[in-house]
Amino acid sequence: MVFAPGEKPGNEPEEAKLQNASKQIVQHAIRQAVRQVSQESRQRQESTSDTRGTFQRGVGELTKKHEKK
Repeated sequence: MVFAPGEKPGNEPEEAKLQNASKQIVQHAIRQAVRQVSQESRQRQESTSDTRGTFQRGVGELTKKHEKK
């Protein structure tokens, strides 16, 4: 391993701790981002299906009115 000026050769366990902490932070951030995207996607689908349901009901009503004439 190559050491930077002023770095001591005995710091490997400390470096491993920092790397593990960094990995945990990144994993947490990724999980949180995935959770947020999933939630937003679900909300978008719900609002889209609500809109479609309203539109489809409206179309059905128009068709029934047309048939009565």
